[in-house]
Amino acid sequence: MTETIHLLVEKYGLIAVFLGSLAEGESAAILAGFFAHQRIFVTWQAIAATFLGAFGGDTLFFLAGRHFSETRFVTGLRNWPGFDRAFRLVQEHPAAYVLLNRYAYGFRLVGGVAAGLSGIALPKFVFLNVVSSAIWATLFCTIGYVFGLGAEQMMGAALHKHERLLIALGIGLAVAALGWGVAHFSSRRAARREIS
Repeated sequence: MTETIHLLVEKYGLIAVFLGSLAEGESAAILAGFFAHQRIFVTWQAIAATFLGAFGGDTLFFLAGRHFSETRFVTGLRNWPGFDRAFRLVQEHPAAYVLLNRYAYGFRLVGGVAAGLSGIALPKFVFLNVVSSAIWATLFCTIGYVFGLGAEQMMGAALHKHERLLIALGIGLAVAALGWGVAHFSSRRAARREIS
């Protein structure tokens, strides 16, 4: 069973990293770095897949806000807690907002739409998004790479295939749980502020 999963990760893992990085992709990026350290992925390919997913996702959400503002998808995102705050921030500090939005877990989806609804010019957004996506992809892949190094230090130089998968699963679940907790706490806090 683990052999089959390992082969699937080797064959389709970078596609999964790309797809996972389209939205809230921290766990996908960290897993990409971990698998790069374990030599399942080539490091530059892991970073490239993460970068392309992050850049593509934010650009799609920006374009959705810019050109499809009346669709059910965009109007639904506009009703999320924190959207008004995100829209206000992008109006006040457009460059800083585009550069830093992806680090506010739980707000990347609404952040791209808010940027699209703002007056930011498309070329400026694309340039800032390239810079931000490159830094983000490198940072989170490096974190995963360091996790791989730590696992190797703790378990020995040669991690077996099933150990790699179990460690990666643990990392993915921990990051997803942490991200969910942060997003849940942030949205409840934003909802309380809006009520006050």
